[in-house]
Amino acid sequence: MSLAPPPPDLLPVFNALPGANLLLSPDWVIVGASDDYLAATLTQREVIVGQHIFDAFPDNPSTPEANAVANVRASLAQVLATRQPHEMAPQHYDVPDRAQPGRFVERHWLPRHTPVLDAAGQVQFIIQSVQDITAGRLSERLLRESQASEQAARADAEQQRHEVRHFLEQAPVAVAMYRGAQFQVELANATMLAIWDRPLEAVLNRPIVEVLPETATPEVVAIFERVFTTGASHTAYEQPTVIHRHGRQEVVYWNTVFEPQHGPDGRVSGIFTVGTEVTEQVRARQQVQQLNLELEARVQQRTREAEASRTDAEEQRNRLLRLFNQAPALINIFTGPDHVWTLVHPGTHELLQNRPLVGLSHRQALPELPEENHEPFDRVYRTGEPVHVLEALRRLDRFRDGKLHDEYFDLSLHPMFDAAGQMEGVMSFAVNVTERVRARQQAETLQAEVLAAAQRQAQQREAFFQILADTPAAVALLRGPEHRFEYVNVAYQQLFPERQLTGRPLAEALPETEEAGFLRLLDRVYRTGETFFGTELPMRLVPAGGGLVQQVYYTFTYQAYRENDQIAGVSIFAFDVTEQVQAREQREAERQQLRDLFEQAPVAIGILRGADYVVEVANPFMGRLWGRAPAEVLGRPVFEALPEVRDQGFQELLDGVRQSGEAFVAEGVPAQLLRGGTVQTVYLTYVYQPLRDADGTVTRVAAVGTDVTAQVQARQRVQELNDQLAAINEQLAASNAELGTSNTQLMRTNVDLDNFIYTASHDLKAPISNIEGLLYLLREELPAEVTQDAHIGPTLSRMLESVERFKRTINHLTEVSKLQKENAPTATLVDLAAVVEDVRQDLRPLLQAAGAKLVVDVSAQPPVHFSQKNLRSIVYNLLSNAIKYHSPDRPPRIDVRAHIRDGHTVLEVHDNGLGLDGNHLPRLFNMFQRFHDHVEGTGIGLYMVKRMVENAGGRIEVHSQLGAGTTFFVFLPHAGSLVREPFPAFISA
Repeated sequence: MSLAPPPPDLLPVFNALPGANLLLSPDWVIVGASDDYLAATLTQREVIVGQHIFDAFPDNPSTPEANAVANVRASLAQVLATRQPHEMAPQHYDVPDRAQPGRFVERHWLPRHTPVLDAAGQVQFIIQSVQDITAGRLSERLLRESQASEQAARADAEQQRHEVRHFLEQAPVAVAMYRGAQFQVELANATMLAIWDRPLEAVLNRPIVEVLPETATPEVVAIFERVFTTGASHTAYEQPTVIHRHGRQEVVYWNTVFEPQHGPDGRVSGIFTVGTEVTEQVRARQQVQQLNLELEARVQQRTREAEASRTDAEEQRNRLLRLFNQAPALINIFTGPDHVWTLVHPGTHELLQNRPLVGLSHRQALPELPEENHEPFDRVYRTGEPVHVLEALRRLDRFRDGKLHDEYFDLSLHPMFDAAGQMEGVMSFAVNVTERVRARQQAETLQAEVLAAAQRQAQQREAFFQILADTPAAVALLRGPEHRFEYVNVAYQQLFPERQLTGRPLAEALPETEEAGFLRLLDRVYRTGETFFGTELPMRLVPAGGGLVQQVYYTFTYQAYRENDQIAGVSIFAFDVTEQVQAREQREAERQQLRDLFEQAPVAIGILRGADYVVEVANPFMGRLWGRAPAEVLGRPVFEALPEVRDQGFQELLDGVRQSGEAFVAEGVPAQLLRGGTVQTVYLTYVYQPLRDADGTVTRVAAVGTDVTAQVQARQRVQELNDQLAAINEQLAASNAELGTSNTQLMRTNVDLDNFIYTASHDLKAPISNIEGLLYLLREELPAEVTQDAHIGPTLSRMLESVERFKRTINHLTEVSKLQKENAPTATLVDLAAVVEDVRQDLRPLLQAAGAKLVVDVSAQPPVHFSQKNLRSIVYNLLSNAIKYHSPDRPPRIDVRAHIRDGHTVLEVHDNGLGLDGNHLPRLFNMFQRFHDHVEGTGIGLYMVKRMVENAGGRIEVHSQLGAGTTFFVFLPHAGSLVREPFPAFISA
């Protein structure tokens, strides 16, 4: 029962208190709430006052791992039990979003529960004080996520940088990078070094005009300066350059792209060049042009001399034919306006295999060519002007198989005149440059890829700097041995808001770092290149304008960064962990408080390890129970430390728990224990709970117990009274009046026994709640590495599961006790069909999970005269058991019917499940009786069903066949036929 609220004149005072405070009654009903508490929890006073705290603030189903309600409940229970304040560890406890029902707003708190005691020392109220630490927790989460993103980005950028550098080193084109206005060589790949004929160490970090003075012509220097000044790209084709190669000076030709490179400030910081040497192609074309000129001159000369001497002409013709056949160009002669093939070069026959040419026109011989490829011949014949086409594409069916092949030619078409000066035909000079074109195309493609890679690298560098600017980690780049600040991000600058950092040496900008030893660490990293990791290192922070010196802590890394394989500076990634350090120190103090609470726990707690049951844990209460100080038994086998209990059956019980993996619960068991130097009989209520390792093997047994000697002796006195009453009943059997008196006394005694059972189960709730609260506190306060230990973490979880099972057993005992006392519960007219439908809705998830089919037909029956709550419990137990014990060999089916028989409404529940052996049926309704262990249960449900039915004047029967199924017949009293609308039968799956 909840205590009366405080006087009304004090509630406004409490509500106006500063800070977030909540006033609770001993049964945790909200009595008052401060204005700050209402603002922090997004609610109104009139909404939550009068509600149970966990109805007003339920668990967020989306964050079950927070375990918020259970943790707060344990703390409140501990305050009630100890009447002492309790401070909780930080809790993740979301609050309902009143504007959006069903949704929650994330909140993190530091709660404290303080009891308010009355004059008798009993808890009158509990004050819950909370501090909202949501912003800090969210910042920590964002920091962790940012750190992970930053590390991933840095790793990705570094990987891409290595890939780009490897690509450039292996590229078949000449690649170089020049830094600054002096164009110092920053990168040159193997192809470029081979062209320069110089090793890398001879050119690195030197201006290009010093490395290759022979190439520093005014034209070349002008290109470099124009690109650097304007930031515009430049492409040069067949640019002649004089270089020293193989010990001699040589003119080479290039197709080169000059691409500006930009620094973080957007200004041009260097030039990136990609060059393809085209010397061979240029010289080949020059040779063809020279050959064409020579051939034309010779043809004209031979034509003039032909009239002078036929013999000489014949010789010249033969010489010309030899020259014609040996010429590197394809020379073909076409006559007439149709361009009939008169002379065919051998190379042309080789190119166009198995194809007749002589005597055919150009169009007839090459029908696969489009008309625009024939038009130049027409133009030369028509105008008498030569035509020159470079890299002309001709798609030829070379092998007459229908497949076209791309061929490129440097083509020259010249008119031919007869002796009278009339147009006679066309002479074709064609040099096959297919390989050259394809090589250039490949080079251009590769050049585009290299440029794209360079642009990606620049973009990645910009993105990386943006990441550094946005990350909550403090980042700085120090250059040179004096550690001059070259870059600081916003987070780093905020650590020193009044200091000018960029451009200043570290020792000048932050003199306190030298006192803290950080400057020596930076010197070592710069000298050795070895990364330094600092964890929670202290530093005294002196404000720039004077003032209070602050003690802060940093976790950071000092990492050397290189340029051109030389250490150029040190990067700093730092995190201010002052709050974490201070919080850990506070947690350590709280952990000590937890140890003190464990030591002061009002129940005996011990953990026994291995087959010898070595005492691993024993609190002082356990020491008092055993009659020895914990120090006397820790580390020793329990039956060696306590020889008096060796032959009392405890070892057999422990062996059974360890071998079966099932907990053992004992109530009021006698034991011979040491008391005051002598062995005395005491009575114990205890639990032996198996504890498993990560493999599921039972390695320890937890023992939790209390001394119930006083309660047992009281029960024994009651039993003695019962025995005396029984003797009196026998003596006064002839007297009805005396027999009635004895029966009245016996009923009163039974009520006392029921009260004792209820009291005993009630008295166990507080110790087990204390144990649960201590275990939750222990799990919260232990370091992460301890809770994640392969033995300790699972052990804590199993201890909590055992406590939960113990609580369920106690609750069932309480319900049984209440049921035994509830001989005449309030009965009303209950609609059976409505009750079954209500239970069906609750069991819908279980029905769907099991794939069960539920068939119901109870609509034609009159109302039953029964307790609605008890009738719902009966139907729920029978239907849930039918689902739980279904057969895995067939789809589950459950039939629910009702009919009238002998003044009762008979409810039938039939299933096709596992069924029971006939020998088990007599014990089916016994308390704690179970015949199937593969599903969870306590054996209380059917016992309570039977009691509820019999207390109402009904009865229950069962028929079952092993492997076929079970039918329950529940005989319920009814109030006769009433006229009402029928409730329809339904089938659900």
